[in-house]
Amino acid sequence: MIDLAAKALEALPHGPEFRFLDNLLRLEPGKAGVGEYTVRGNEYFLKGHFPGSPLFPGVLLVEASAQLAGTVAQTDPDIPPMSGLKLTAMRAVKILGSARPGEVIQLEAYITGRLGNLVQARTMALVNKLVVMQAEITLSGEMPIEGSMES
Repeated sequence: MIDLAAKALEALPHGPEFRFLDNLLRLEPGKAGVGEYTVRGNEYFLKGHFPGSPLFPGVLLVEASAQLAGTVAQTDPDIPPMSGLKLTAMRAVKILGSARPGEVIQLEAYITGRLGNLVQARTMALVNKLVVMQAEITLSGEMPIEGSMES
């Protein structure tokens, strides 16, 4: 499982400046995952959010959970990975708390449905075991063409 988790993290399309998933703690391929991100305090966006009292932005909690959901979706053993997988919709988003430098954000993602190139997931973020964000998200990407060299 460790090799699969490492491979899944390497497959994230985001550059290191915009990757909000440090580790996968649990991975049920194609179904669910738990990951974490440590707020380091030196992230560029914290300088202005908010000066003197930095908070990890709530919208980036959603992004972090989408990165985890994408990682989970791309490891489904029955469905080939999609290229260009990205966050395309958010519903029922609730920002219930925050994360500060030095805190670890635990992320959870559960795939709730798939239809063609769409992936739906229920996600949450926790800090110190308290839920700070909940969201239902949709990801979309490009399906490999059957018979092509990509599949």
